[in-house]
Amino acid sequence: MVIQLDSIPFLETENYCLSEMREDHAEQMYVFLGNRDTMKFLTPHPPESVWEVTETIQQSLNQFHKQKEIPWVIKEKGTKNIIGMFRLHKLNFWHKKTEMGVVISKDFQNRGVMTEILPTVLSFCFLELGLNRVVGDIFAGNDGSRKLLLTHGFKQEGVLRQTDFDGEGYHDTVVFSLLKEEYNLN
Repeated sequence: MVIQLDSIPFLETENYCLSEMREDHAEQMYVFLGNRDTMKFLTPHPPESVWEVTETIQQSLNQFHKQKEIPWVIKEKGTKNIIGMFRLHKLNFWHKKTEMGVVISKDFQNRGVMTEILPTVLSFCFLELGLNRVVGDIFAGNDGSRKLLLTHGFKQEGVLRQTDFDGEGYHDTVVFSLLKEEYNLN
């Protein structure tokens, strides 16, 4: 049975919630998406305007309507401020797999946000969506994400050599995955 999502699901943890990404979030999201230091492990070319972020949001929402992505903003519960974004992209309900894409505002990095959110997202992926495989691919130098993925049971599958160019040099991508049968062991 193939799942059909009519709306972007709301997920919450003790301190954070993942809610539907909307175009009117663009200005708040530009604060972290436009920050070159925040984006250093994701892209050498972060958005240069709120308008570019709005276009990115529109593309994500179009992908959601095609059932190929679930785009969320991450909000801090106490303040309701947007502190990041989380996407399940390359979502394929037939093959029962997805990839994760995450950006956390610099002010909230290394504060346990993803440590708190990831178990809820994985539960949603495997138990609610019925997926079999979740992928996290990261730049080789992203030690924080590597540690997070390994802590949550992900297995390193391999290294894609020199996949991204930042204007000065090439970066390898390390691919991690977690299968439903491995998730059920945790």
